[in-house]
Amino acid sequence: MVKLSKLYTKTGDDGTTGLIGGKRIRKDTLRVAAYGDIDELNTLIGLARTESEKKQIVKITEKLTSLQNTLFNLGSELATDPDTSWEGMITVEESDTAKLEKEIDEMVALVPELKSFVLPGGTELNARLHQSRAVCRRAERTILTLANSETVRSELITYINRLSDYLFALSRYATLLEGGREYLWAPGKDKPQE
Repeated sequence: MVKLSKLYTKTGDDGTTGLIGGKRIRKDTLRVAAYGDIDELNTLIGLARTESEKKQIVKITEKLTSLQNTLFNLGSELATDPDTSWEGMITVEESDTAKLEKEIDEMVALVPELKSFVLPGGTELNARLHQSRAVCRRAERTILTLANSETVRSELITYINRLSDYLFALSRYATLLEGGREYLWAPGKDKPQE
């Protein structure tokens, strides 16, 4: 169990941070940006989860709770020195991606077939899930850039790619459960009519 007795250590005052394993690196490195993006994503999912709890949409709340825990595991893997492993280290595995895929298929089978691109909104929960999806894509780009120069396991890259698809499916499923409506893209609708 993690025990945090002090919130500040002053060791980062020089612009560095410690990875799990003890190695110190600058806070503006790609590795820190990657797990920072995951932290931001987890925060946004926390907002969606709070909205889901407020509206008592238990199925969505359970899915988001599971996602937050998996994302924390993923973030801790990115925050670990790639030359280090530690006892009890939890990593993202193929089974985590398979779970996302199974749930995507289940949700897609329940929502109306798409005949246009979906715009974020319609309900607050939908918009929060779309915001999470967009940040997930940014996190994926950062992780891929990191993988160009450092070790990043392929299972982690596959998971984060599938997660954005999952968040899209979840946004539609949440709207269905809320009885809300989806905003659909109307190409050219913003152009003046002649």
